[in-house]
Amino acid sequence: MDLVSVDPMLNMYDEAWPLRSHQPNVPPPKFVFSGQTDDKRRGVALDSIVCGGSIVSGGEVEHSILGPRVRVNSFSQVKDSILFEGVDIGRNSRVCNAIIDKGVKIPADTEIGVDLELDRRRGFTISPGGIVVIAKGDAVESMVRAEREQVA
Repeated sequence: MDLVSVDPMLNMYDEAWPLRSHQPNVPPPKFVFSGQTDDKRRGVALDSIVCGGSIVSGGEVEHSILGPRVRVNSFSQVKDSILFEGVDIGRNSRVCNAIIDKGVKIPADTEIGVDLELDRRRGFTISPGGIVVIAKGDAVESMVRAEREQVA
C-alpha cells in the first residue's frame, strides 16, 4: 500500500531507476459517469493505482490498487484495498481493507471488510490487522446468496 502514497519508498516513477514489467495488451483504464445526472454515480479514483483494462463505472476507489481488467460498478466503493486481475465489484457494493485475488466476483449489494465477524463466518481469512483476504476460487456469490436466503 506504500505504492499509493505521495512519496513511496519504492518509487515506480523514478526515471533514474526504471522498473520493467510485462504490460498486457489491454486498453487504458477508463472512468465513466461524471455525476451530472446522479451525484452518487461518479467514476473516480483517488490516491490509487489503476492498471490497464480496468473500468471504474460509476464507482469510487480510494487509496487502493486495481490490477488489470478490474471492474468497479456503479455506486460501489473500494477503499484501502488491493484487487488483483479480473476482480469484479458488483453494483452498490462496499469493499474496505481487503485483498481480493484474481477473478473473484463480488455480488451486488455486498459488503466486504465492514463487518469482520460476518466475513469470518463467510470463511474469509482475516489478518491480525483486520485485512480481509479472499482467495482465488472462493465462491463469494454462493456464500452471499446462502446468507441472504437465511435472512429471508
